[in-house]
Amino acid sequence: MSPDPGASAERTRLAWRRTGLSATAAALLAARPAFRPEAGVLAWLVAALAMATWVIMIALAYRRSWALRRVPPVPARRAVPAYALITAALAALGGLVVLL
Repeated sequence: MSPDPGASAERTRLAWRRTGLSATAAALLAARPAFRPEAGVLAWLVAALAMATWVIMIALAYRRSWALRRVPPVPARRAVPAYALITAALAALGGLVVLL
């Protein structure tokens, strides 16, 4: 029995989807303080940056997921480093929310 060549691409595609879901949760938590009655401009700015970062992450994950559907899958040359930098930016925004 030989291993399925598409199984690893499918697992990777699902991992991109899980990462997008966790990014959604992180972005919503980062935006939450902006909806308090006493929220200031800084809270709104952080929320806007978190949502913009989330949109970029989801777009990149969708694009990468689409590339993994091809046979053979297209290798990720720039997507993974870009996603890592965007994830670090979202983490920094989350840290900024804690300081607010």
